[in-house]
Amino acid sequence: MRFSVDRLDHLVITCRDVEISASWYQRVLGMEREAFGEKRRTALRFGGQKINLRPAASDQADWSSGHNAQVGTMDLCFVVAVAGEDIATHLRECGVTIVDGPAPKVGALGPITSVYCRDPDGNLIEISTYSR
Repeated sequence: MRFSVDRLDHLVITCRDVEISASWYQRVLGMEREAFGEKRRTALRFGGQKINLRPAASDQADWSSGHNAQVGTMDLCFVVAVAGEDIATHLRECGVTIVDGPAPKVGALGPITSVYCRDPDGNLIEISTYSR
């Protein structure tokens, strides 16, 4: 039987400190925090997706993960519905250092304007907007 992928459901980010990372994603990107599963793991919800936060110090038997899951190795792009300058202003107001942008880039659906920063673990976070 052949099939094709419809969408991305969730990502797992390995982080040094779940509390610090969860708070950053809530404060800076407006994600909603939730606890799930028997072990009360932490997830961040946005739109129809979520990010699970995996503590770097966790027992590998407790998580299914990549063989080389490391802190700070993700490059993530989030789409928002505000202008690039508004993204940059918000990041500065949150005390987040801008790595690059606003700058024209190409997203999955065409031209985007992106602003880059890093989360508390050093993951590269791209926050992008499609032209209206």
